[in-house]
Amino acid sequence: MENSPTWIAVAALALQRDDGRWLMHRRPADKHHGGLWEFPGGKVEPGEMPDAALVREIREELGIAVDRAALAPAAFAQGPAGGAGPAIVILLYTAKRWRGEPAALEGGEVAWFAAAEIATLDRPPLDVALCDRLFSPGTELSRQ
Repeated sequence: MENSPTWIAVAALALQRDDGRWLMHRRPADKHHGGLWEFPGGKVEPGEMPDAALVREIREELGIAVDRAALAPAAFAQGPAGGAGPAIVILLYTAKRWRGEPAALEGGEVAWFAAAEIATLDRPPLDVALCDRLFSPGTELSRQ
């Protein structure tokens, strides 16, 4: 009998420019949660550390280089267990330094938003939860 995972780790990035705006990725229309805005990132492969997975995913999705040392853990959110597939656990990191210009290499689009603007975007439920944690009043990032 094959063991299927009960949960899948996903690493995501809240990339912030010097002007305080944050990068969001709009998912391609033909994908799960198509047309919704999310923090870019992707699945952590077996044996891979989440920060290393994020460096790889960001290079593949956005075409930019982020050093592991520039990543700071910020928040996490998890989906409900017991659904049609394994639960998703998103580990969100922040970064303010990278090399290159972000582009939506795998489809969709990318854009920069102020924290208040992100709150008005249509987002998947776990990204809503991540934004609530990242930008909640009283956090250092909510004041930027």
